[in-house]
Amino acid sequence: MTDEETEAVRAAIQGELRLMDPAVRSSRSETMRLLDPEFAEVGASGRRYTYEVMVAELADHPGGAEGGPLYEPSDFRGVLLAPGLVHLTYETRFEGRRARRSSLWRKRDEGSGWRMYYHQGTPVPPEVP
Repeated sequence: MTDEETEAVRAAIQGELRLMDPAVRSSRSETMRLLDPEFAEVGASGRRYTYEVMVAELADHPGGAEGGPLYEPSDFRGVLLAPGLVHLTYETRFEGRRARRSSLWRKRDEGSGWRMYYHQGTPVPPEVP
């Protein structure tokens, strides 16, 4: 990986981890800073989310309460697909449930930060290694 690719992937992973932090999840301004205005998600529940819905509801989603259960991420992998576009995959555990996750992070220009453009969570049944 080039330095540019490494830095882009690192920035996307840092953003992903911040979005799992209850303090960030409960802050509308932080959520707005980390989600792209064109954000979309298909959650592990199968529900579709838009930027507006996620900004309004993220604090109420699992993992949003201080002192409550936390997401346990592992096995991050990332690739710079094109300038300003990173694809991440990883797995989470939350209250005994596993999910495989995929997200796209976009940086529109040099003056802007990396923002999550798309996210999908897929539940992993207990019997799957």
